[in-house]
Amino acid sequence: MSSRIPELLEMLHSMISEAWGLPLGAEKCVIERDKALDLLDEIRAAFPTEIAEAKRLLDARADFINNAKREAEAIRRTAEERARQLIDEQEITRISKAKSHEMLSHAESSTTELRRVANEYIDEAMQRTEETLASALTEIRESRSKFRQAARAAGTAIQTPRAQDEVDPDG
Repeated sequence: MSSRIPELLEMLHSMISEAWGLPLGAEKCVIERDKALDLLDEIRAAFPTEIAEAKRLLDARADFINNAKREAEAIRRTAEERARQLIDEQEITRISKAKSHEMLSHAESSTTELRRVANEYIDEAMQRTEETLASALTEIRESRSKFRQAARAAGTAIQTPRAQDEVDPDG
């Protein structure tokens, strides 16, 4: 996965950490608003890529399960063909049926195991994606809060058209 989110967040972090400090304000700085907003827009645009990656993983899981089902069906057909060929003699028939059932059981347990492994892999991948997204969102919120604090300190009011932005996360 070639996500640019960490890189963009690092750029935003660098921009803020390297910004000129304000006199008498050790924690206040001046940054170029347009550049910071452009970075935030790029980060926001990168989120659909993360979602597409999660969808790709789900599709790969479905393909994996379908292939396992086809393999199980092929094994079942092979077992049935072998059983028909050996039907002439009673002992051979009994052995053939036993082997067929064994192969079917093996195929079913293989399919169950493949599903379990695929489900675990997808779950872990989705968990990593979720953690990455949560971490990125936390960093964005922290950067935004710092940006708003810096803007307030500079005497610049921030106007946003969205209602949810009107609630100040810092109180």
